[in-house]
Amino acid sequence: MDLELFQRESKSDFPANKKLKDRLRKVKPKKLDEDFENLHEEAFEEIDCLECANCCKTTSPIFLQVDIDRLAKVFRQKSSAFIDEYLYRDDDGDYVLNSSPCPFLGTDNKCLVYEDRPKACREYPHTNRKNMHGILGLTLKNTLVCPAVFKIFQQIAKDYRK
Repeated sequence: MDLELFQRESKSDFPANKKLKDRLRKVKPKKLDEDFENLHEEAFEEIDCLECANCCKTTSPIFLQVDIDRLAKVFRQKSSAFIDEYLYRDDDGDYVLNSSPCPFLGTDNKCLVYEDRPKACREYPHTNRKNMHGILGLTLKNTLVCPAVFKIFQQIAKDYRK
């Protein structure tokens, strides 16, 4: 996976993808969900997250209290100690990692806490879920982070950029 090439291409295509996002708002919700889910499956037949891990290297998931409690238990810490060591509250008041890459990312791009990872990590990149209309802004941002999301936008553009 050539992450430098991906970053150049995704930044270059971002203005067009932003316009596409606006067009996608006009698509019927059920149709949009189906299109994204199908393209999600196709993208992940080709893309292996373990070759990339760009999401873990560059961004932080939001940690819900249940995620914090579960991971604190894994590390045999109190939740407050886990927060002090790994997290801070962002401008939106959400708990996020205080550093990147993720401290739980191994050198082989495998998650060291995979079975106990936060809900946001379990669901990332959120392109195979219902109500894509509600997260089109997030999905657009993720075209700059995840090669699979970028690929999905490239594919969906063929149908909706007309």
